[in-house]
Amino acid sequence: MRRRPLLLSAAAMLAAPALTPSSGRAQPAYPNRPVRLVIPWPPGQATDLMARVVAQKVSELWGQPMVPENRAGAGGMIGTDFVAKAPADGYTVLAASTGPITTAPLVQRTPYDPQKDFIPVAMIGISPYVLVVGNSFPAQSAEEFLAKVRAEPGKYTYATSGTGAAAHLITLMFLSRAKLDTVHVPFQGSGPALTAVMAGQVDFAIDTLAATGPLFRQGSVRALGVTLEGGTELAPELVPLARLPGMAGYDVGAFGGYMVPAGTPAPVVEKLAADSAKALGTPEAQRGLAGIGMQPLPKGAADFAAFMASHREEFRKVIEENNIRLD
Repeated sequence: MRRRPLLLSAAAMLAAPALTPSSGRAQPAYPNRPVRLVIPWPPGQATDLMARVVAQKVSELWGQPMVPENRAGAGGMIGTDFVAKAPADGYTVLAASTGPITTAPLVQRTPYDPQKDFIPVAMIGISPYVLVVGNSFPAQSAEEFLAKVRAEPGKYTYATSGTGAAAHLITLMFLSRAKLDTVHVPFQGSGPALTAVMAGQVDFAIDTLAATGPLFRQGSVRALGVTLEGGTELAPELVPLARLPGMAGYDVGAFGGYMVPAGTPAPVVEKLAADSAKALGTPEAQRGLAGIGMQPLPKGAADFAAFMASHREEFRKVIEENNIRLD
């Protein structure tokens, strides 16, 4: 007589939501409401576009919106700091990138510690950088470029988007390995820097594929090589600079991915990482990233953390060797 009620009671217990040990309250599935995606750059910037491409597909998987919110300023530090101080519940996600996470804390004081205040969740992709010269520059290949610049130390100039910016540091890595003596001409952004190269006012630059691609494809500048050791599927015609004599191991770009505040529960991190990977596997997301010059390079939380540790060390070394500080 009592068997049926007991079975019903057991079934009810199995169907009930999980209880947290500390509160005894039911723990709702994540996410059960919109998730804020903080982008610390203006709309249309590369990190903004990258984050939105993946967020759209993640939203479709969840049935809950991942809502982009631009909080630009101070080279990405304002929005990054906002997320560092947000509740660690998975409902505030950072669109992370090399500038505010890797390079800025190495060259100036930041109101956050990227290693202590964040958890890496999912790496989305990497932005290749391309060596470009003006059309009047007397070299048609990377090999000829090296020979020409080495032969006349101190003569040639290079443009960057600013002192301490990723483009500046990636260029310094190249110059150091290649043992080239050149003169730095910093600008306020990639646009003015590349305009100066096109006009022949500055001799060369190493900048993102997103910024240089439209220019070398229309013949406004000449592309001589790419910074990724394995080349890039987005521009397979570009020769890796690592193939040059003495340049083995030169393999660098700028990353983009998702991070959350430290203390975010592991199950939330795991779900966000898994669903970001699923989103990246879709043809729509891959086409979207290709359209903005970012090569998909999906990595889960642990691999993303390892990548960033190596990335940070590369930049730290070149910053110390060149004594670069912004404050």
